[in-house]
Amino acid sequence: MIDFSYPNGHNIRIGTLVGKGQDSPDYIRQILHHGFESFGITFWQTLGGTDLERLAGEVKGVLDGSGVVISSLRIFGNPLENEPIDRETRQGWAKLVDHAHLFGADVVAGFAGRLRGKPIPESIPRFKEVFGELAQRAQEKGVRLAFENCSMGGNWETGDWNIAHNPDAWELMFEAVPDENVGLEWEPAHQMDKLIDPIPQLAQWVGKVFHLHGKCCTVKWDVIRKHGIDRVKPFSFHRTPGFGDCNWADIISELRMGGFVGSIDIEGWHDPVYKDKLEVTGQVHALNYLKRCRGGDYVSNPT
Repeated sequence: MIDFSYPNGHNIRIGTLVGKGQDSPDYIRQILHHGFESFGITFWQTLGGTDLERLAGEVKGVLDGSGVVISSLRIFGNPLENEPIDRETRQGWAKLVDHAHLFGADVVAGFAGRLRGKPIPESIPRFKEVFGELAQRAQEKGVRLAFENCSMGGNWETGDWNIAHNPDAWELMFEAVPDENVGLEWEPAHQMDKLIDPIPQLAQWVGKVFHLHGKCCTVKWDVIRKHGIDRVKPFSFHRTPGFGDCNWADIISELRMGGFVGSIDIEGWHDPVYKDKLEVTGQVHALNYLKRCRGGDYVSNPT
């Protein structure tokens, strides 16, 4: 596991996500001075021909001497199905596991996948087949696998992308693949837009949380009272932390009480207000807000 401790005394880093492929080092170079403490590097469905060895070297060159880490490598597709793009996703998981050490990362994350159009339980045998083998491969390399809790528009009965969005599904998944290095990439927004209280859920599952997305949610209760939850009218909006309904001080307290050591990486590009020219403004606000929720500057105890 990465040593997340550093001189300011905190064991929880606050960072952000990067999805620029081979151009990630240049993007990181441009925003590093804002005070991000970690970066999660993201791919959509495929690695897109990225030379991982070259990328790792360039990223390490940018971060050299900063104390900043790469918290995770992440690929989002459907690794359980067998269309050509799905096979590329599955191969991408394996390649990221094999190359994580070059980045100094010990978490590889993404969607768990699902059999398209099928209820979640029908995907579990295939999940066990794919990730049972990958978990062993990851264990040999000191890597943990983490599944994001995003439904991607699916539900219990049907969907195209991911079974790992429901705690009942988590129980089935972790029973099928009980390896200790298999867990969650969790965020409160995906629970709040289903009207789930994220705090008691986190308290129960914190031991399986390996990485967090810093993303929040605003729930419009006036819309729910008037129109219900059929989403004829949108009633929830994903937000950059500090602009939504989440109390991140409570979330971080639950993480600390549960012994979490790792990174909260801001997932931007979703806020309906702090977007476009205000994107990085919103992310830096979130960075400073989350640092305050973490307790602010570390102050050592008297000896």
